[in-house]
Amino acid sequence: MTSWLRSDSIPPTLLLHQRVIDDPYPFYARLRREAPVWPVADSRIFAASTFALVAEATGRVDDFSSNLHCLMYRDERGIPARWDYGDGGGQALATADPPLHTLHRSAVFPELVATRMSALEPEILELATAGVTRALELGSFDFMAEIGNLIPITIISRLIGFQGSDVGKLLASAFETTAMLSCTLTLDDLIECIGRTTEIGKWIRAQLAVSMREPGEDLLGAVARSVHDDLMSEFEGYGILHTLLSAGGESTTSLLGNAVRILAEDQDLQTQLRDQPALIPTFIEEVLRLESPFRYLMRSVRNDTTLGGVHIPAGSTVLLLWGAANHDEHEYEHPDTIDLQRTPPKHHLAFGRGIHFCVGAPLARLEARIVLTALLERTTALTLDPDRPARWVHSLMIRRHEELPIQLVGQ
Repeated sequence: MTSWLRSDSIPPTLLLHQRVIDDPYPFYARLRREAPVWPVADSRIFAASTFALVAEATGRVDDFSSNLHCLMYRDERGIPARWDYGDGGGQALATADPPLHTLHRSAVFPELVATRMSALEPEILELATAGVTRALELGSFDFMAEIGNLIPITIISRLIGFQGSDVGKLLASAFETTAMLSCTLTLDDLIECIGRTTEIGKWIRAQLAVSMREPGEDLLGAVARSVHDDLMSEFEGYGILHTLLSAGGESTTSLLGNAVRILAEDQDLQTQLRDQPALIPTFIEEVLRLESPFRYLMRSVRNDTTLGGVHIPAGSTVLLLWGAANHDEHEYEHPDTIDLQRTPPKHHLAFGRGIHFCVGAPLARLEARIVLTALLERTTALTLDPDRPARWVHSLMIRRHEELPIQLVGQ
């Protein structure tokens, strides 16, 4: 065991330790082994870490609600604490339970996976081609700044149907929204972060108001029609759009950066995928499993219950650790390595499970396939920049690179 992890009991400060943020997998292995359902000190927060228990909890929607009633912050002891706000935040799509969730999903899901996504494929290719061309001209560049951050937020904005988008502001808003779930902010910083999201909130509400007057054939129009037909409130419609923007941009951004870093560390893998591009979709699934873009999602406990034999009182918060479950040695052979022969390749929890399986999963896979194919087709090598180390975002939730310096060699 890694020496700094050794202890007779699991110290709660480890969860937010910088080394766990940067490399959580030794700690996750310890949780699976010693405390598959781990009470985090006196915080009323529990962490579930095995594949079986995380999968079980996603199916018990009556016990483990998706409704968000709190956010987490880092207290003065260096451990997670909850900032409770009750029902003041409203519930929409990812945080809604049945039957409300069913109504919300039906408003966006068919549009998302069919007409709009297929129409955007040429635009994704155009953006990917331009990004790789620019990167080759630079030779050494920050992949996140030049490609990884820009393409997903641009595409999700177009998919939704926003007009006059400022990509920079949308990207900042998406990152601010997920930062609220990072669990690494102080309470004061968390409250300030929430305040910074009000500007984009006003902009999204204005976009929805315009669309309600004349709904288009896009996601924005689908939500506007649902509000007009009283299938959801205007506040719920806003919540869905904000969720799609932040989660849709963040998840693909993380996936792209993680995939490129893994490739840059393994020249043989690069060669194999250049020779056999049909394996790129399988590689993407392994990246999703190995470096899950969202490392956890929260569940609220409605009534006293148990999970894995551990008593969990009503009012508690459970963290479903996707990142830990996807490395479970009881579920996967050699779980910490890329295996392009793994069957079935999509057997992982990176996009959640059950009724809350991510509606944007097909889009994330499509974007990743197009970007990685364009990158591999036009290069003979990509490597990490030895003079500028990659940096992770300081978040318990997001597995995304803040900076990913890459060097390219063209054809």
